[in-house]
Amino acid sequence: MDEFGDLDLTAQADLVKSGQVTAGELVEAAIRRAEQVNPAINAIIAPLHDEARAEAAQAAKDSLFAGAPFLVKDLYCHMKGVPTTGASRLTRNFVPARDSELMRRYRAAGLSTFGKTNLCEFGTLGTTEPKLFGPTRNPWNVARSSGGSSGGAGAAVAAGIVPAAHGGDGAGSIRIPASCCGVFGLKPSRGRITLGPDLGDSTGGIVNEHVLSRSVRDSAALLDATQGPMPGDPYTAPSPSGRYADAIRTKPRRLRIGLTTASLLGTTVDPDCVAAAIDTARLCESLGHEVVDCAPSIDGETYRTLYKRFWAMTATRAITALARSRGEDPSALVAEVESFNQYLYGVGSRISAADYLVDLNWFHMTGRTLATFLLDVDVWLTPTLGTPPPELGHFDADRHGGEAVMERFLEFLAFTTFANMAGLPAMSVPLSWTADGLPVGTQFTGRFGDEATLLQLAAQLEEARPWAQRRPAVHAAA
Repeated sequence: MDEFGDLDLTAQADLVKSGQVTAGELVEAAIRRAEQVNPAINAIIAPLHDEARAEAAQAAKDSLFAGAPFLVKDLYCHMKGVPTTGASRLTRNFVPARDSELMRRYRAAGLSTFGKTNLCEFGTLGTTEPKLFGPTRNPWNVARSSGGSSGGAGAAVAAGIVPAAHGGDGAGSIRIPASCCGVFGLKPSRGRITLGPDLGDSTGGIVNEHVLSRSVRDSAALLDATQGPMPGDPYTAPSPSGRYADAIRTKPRRLRIGLTTASLLGTTVDPDCVAAAIDTARLCESLGHEVVDCAPSIDGETYRTLYKRFWAMTATRAITALARSRGEDPSALVAEVESFNQYLYGVGSRISAADYLVDLNWFHMTGRTLATFLLDVDVWLTPTLGTPPPELGHFDADRHGGEAVMERFLEFLAFTTFANMAGLPAMSVPLSWTADGLPVGTQFTGRFGDEATLLQLAAQLEEARPWAQRRPAVHAAA
C-alpha cells in the first residue's frame, strides 16, 4: 500500500502544506487504492478521476484539506455537470446544472472528489443493494451488507480507499453503515448543514448530511468547514460556540450517560448489540463518566404504526416530485422503481395531507419527550442497530415482500430513527466486534445543537480504545 493510506484527511493535508507531497500525488494514490479494492466491494459507482486531478492541481495549499481526495454519495450532494442518479433508473440521467451548497463548501475546503459512492434507490433502505449498480459488499465479510443508505461511503472508508467520505442520514443512513463497516459516523443536528439550494425540507426535516470517517478529528474538521445555513433554509441549528476541531482537544466534562439496551419499539435486539452497548457503558465509567439505566417514555406501538406511514412518504415524495418535473402522473412512473419503493409509494399515496400533518405533529411531541429526557442525562447511549450486519438479500422486497421488509427495517433500525425525527445529533462509534469478526457500533444521541459534546466524547473513546488500526478482510493494505 502507498504511504498515505493509513493517514486521515488532516494528516494528508498537512503533508501537502509542508511541501512533502503534492495534492496530485494524494489523488493518484487514492485512485490506485480504489482500483485495487473496489472490484471486490463495489463502493464507488462513478469514477471522477480527471475531475479530481483538475481539482488537485488547482487546490490552494492554505485551504483546510489542500487537495486531499474525497468521495461523495450519489444523492443530494449535487456536482455541476455530473449525474446524480439516486441509484434509480428513473433519475440516472439527471445532470445538475449547479453544485449544491454543501458541494461548494467541500470544494472551498480544498477537497478533490474523485468518485461517487453507491446507495440504495432513493436512500430508503438500511442496505446498499440497488438494482441499477448492484450491491456494495461489506469489507469485513463480502456476503454481508455494508448498511445503507450510505453503504458505499462506509465500505470505501473501511476498505482504506479514503479516510472520510460524504453521506446522508434520514433514518440512520450515516450511523447504519458506520456500525456495519466499523468506522465513525456522526449525524448532525437538524439544520446544522444546509440541503440547499435544491432541497429545503426532505420529509419533515429528517435528512441530515455529513461524513463517515476513520478519525474523529476529520469529522470535526469537516463539520467546521460545512456547518451553517444558507439564506432561506427552513431549519437552522444554533451556532457553535467555537470550532469543533478545537473542542475535541479538550476532554469532556464528567457526563451523565443514560443507557438503554431494550428496543423502545418492542423489537428483538441481538445479544451482540446489547453486549456492545454495555461494554461501551463500562468503558465510559472507566473514563470517569456516570452511567444510569433509563429510557425515554415513548409509546413504541404508536411510533411503529405512524413511522411506517411516515417513512412511506420518502419514496412517495421523490416519485411525485419527479413526475411533476416531467409533467406526468406519478402512478405512471412507479413501475420503473424497485419493489420496496413501489410498496412505499402504495402506502404513501393513500395518506392524506391532513393525516401526514397530524402524524408529523405527533413526532414533534415525541421529539419534545426526547429533549426533556436529555435534560436529565447529557447523552443517551444505545446499540446503534438491532442486529450485526445482515446477509445480502435480507431486505430484498422481491423475495420477501414490501411489508415484511418494512418490519425487518424497523427491527434493524430500532434505535437510529429517533434522532432523525427529533432533529438531534447522534453518532455511531466503532468499539466492538462479534466473535466472527463483524463490527457492531454503539450509538450516542446528544442534545439539540450540541455536537461538540458528542465529538469530545468520541475523541476520548477513540484515544482509550483506538479503532483505526483494525483492518477488514478487503483492504487496500492487503
